Amino acid sequence: MITLDEYIKSPCSLLSIPYWKQKTMSVPDEIKIVHDSEFSEQLLNSFSDEQYFRLSHNMKNIQTTELDFCKIITVSKKNISHIVSIINSSYTDIRVDDRYLKSLTKTPVYNPNLWIMAAEKNTGKYFGCAIADYDPECRELIIEWVQVLPDYRGQRIGQMLVNELLYRMRETASFATVSGKVANNTHPEILYRKCGFTGNDIWHILHRKR
Repeated sequence: MITLDEYIKSPCSLLSIPYWKQKTMSVPDEIKIVHDSEFSEQLLNSFSDEQYFRLSHNMKNIQTTELDFCKIITVSKKNISHIVSIINSSYTDIRVDDRYLKSLTKTPVYNPNLWIMAAEKNTGKYFGCAIADYDPECRELIIEWVQVLPDYRGQRIGQMLVNELLYRMRETASFATVSGKVANNTHPEILYRKCGFTGNDIWHILHRKR
């Protein structure tokens, strides 16, 4: 198991997941997780490959993004259904429900100040959301979900959401991490790099072929 000190020095190259998850999660026998530095094409003979990028932010030089037409709202547990709707409307291959999101509020890294939505100032319509965790043990801000409805993309709303999370934790977190699928047609890695995230770590999630 990776130690706390080791993880803090190089979080994205040592673990494919945040440090707190390492304590409770176990990898099933049919799955192998390999950093790109240890990946071999020969593994594809036995496994299918899904690649994930992992980036970090040093919590310095945090940007702010202000958009005249929208505002940021902190989400209460009573408003979780709005986030469910945005997530499900943003994907064709992912579905979540209220029960799943409410389960995230029961984890040791839940922080109610890190559940936010973007809404139109004039109408109050919600069109974007973001969820992050905070691990006080290693002072890590963990960005988990960032979604913008398809009709509202390309207007820097994603940047506004990510930068807002970073700004809220600027005096608390020592670093931030984020991960996502490499093969994602919305190209989230570009968004995070625009917000100051850096790194080149790729993790291969390998599923054994049947």
